[in-house]
Amino acid sequence: MVPHLITALNGPINELEARILESMPATERWFRLEWMEHTPTFYASVDLRNAGFKLAPVDTNLFPGGFNHLTAQMLPQAVQAAMAAIEKICPEARNLLVIPETDARCSFYLESLATLARIFTQAGLNVRFGTLDTTITEPTELAMANGESLVVEPLVRKRGRLTLKGFDPCTILLNNDLSAGTPPQLMGLHEQYLLPPLHAGWTVRRKSQHFRAYEEVAKRFGKLLGMDPWLITPMSASVDLHGKKGLEALQTAADAQLTKVRRKYKEYGINEKPFVIIKSDVGSYGRGVMTVRDAKDIETLAERLPDNLGQQVIVQEGVPTHERVHEAVAEPVVYMMDRYVVGGFYRVHAQRGIDENLNAPGASYVPLAFADSPHLPRPGEKPGASAPNRFYMYGVIGRLAMLAASYELEATDPQAEAEAA
Repeated sequence: MVPHLITALNGPINELEARILESMPATERWFRLEWMEHTPTFYASVDLRNAGFKLAPVDTNLFPGGFNHLTAQMLPQAVQAAMAAIEKICPEARNLLVIPETDARCSFYLESLATLARIFTQAGLNVRFGTLDTTITEPTELAMANGESLVVEPLVRKRGRLTLKGFDPCTILLNNDLSAGTPPQLMGLHEQYLLPPLHAGWTVRRKSQHFRAYEEVAKRFGKLLGMDPWLITPMSASVDLHGKKGLEALQTAADAQLTKVRRKYKEYGINEKPFVIIKSDVGSYGRGVMTVRDAKDIETLAERLPDNLGQQVIVQEGVPTHERVHEAVAEPVVYMMDRYVVGGFYRVHAQRGIDENLNAPGASYVPLAFADSPHLPRPGEKPGASAPNRFYMYGVIGRLAMLAASYELEATDPQAEAEAA
């Protein structure tokens, strides 16, 4: 299924696509060496924005949902990636315990969990779901829209292990971003592999830290390819809204970012009106995301800011999306497992503009441009003419974001800090 895709294919994005394809051997070798030094996060999804003049990640999710939006043709890649990931972590693994979001009753989310179970079952594991919801005291069937159901069971803590009745896993996969805090049941599990680690959850993690790590990765990758890292980087700054001067600090940061963007637009001859995105520094499921084109506008938003965003926010360069699927604004989302790209889709929103957040009610999903099966990139083709080439470019930027997440988790690992002390 190939969506009807219209992309602004002009200027640097064409050059970027051509440069990445020409440098494919060097790029893949560079990633290979990076993964020798850094451990990939177990899985991730990355939201990208293609402005026509730049391509950049705007969000990296380390506890991805949405696996139900991957097509059947993509699943064999996901199974192979799951096999490789499990073999590396726990080769003798037989049982996998998946811990979903506590409120796991949304039909679409349940379908995502069912797809995850299918992937890991085909990778040779027995998969069961254990819930942190204390109101569930016995195995419970949750109905899905397709007529099937998924069983969640109460967790049983036995000393240093987390089990289900009659089910003792060596590996636990978190599909819960811990935005409500770290539950005591998950602490001190020294006898089992917990993936991703607890400090990947929003109890500890901050977007500002992630994008600082991404800037570092993009600079090194830009040097490899001989290009301006801004073409693949959204500039960002963090702001603390605590105290009387919080709003003033936010205005100052927004004004500074807008000035930097204007300077870059002038450098590249880009005829666009710059904007910044203000969003919470922790996961917020797309809520409270605001578009600001003039720092003075922040005064009118003042009353809404604390409720929508919390006290720590990031001010990020807005990357417009000039991609369309069926005439609606679209952004690509890339899915990875271990160090492999396993698929993706376009998030499409007919009611949103090119400078707005698309992760909102009313969004729909269209599989990324695979015709019958995933194709290898084709060097030498005219930039913008090949869906596999465009998908390869998305995959490169997605993997850069995943590498940044690895840097980020290494920097915040409490175990590493304890060992250093």
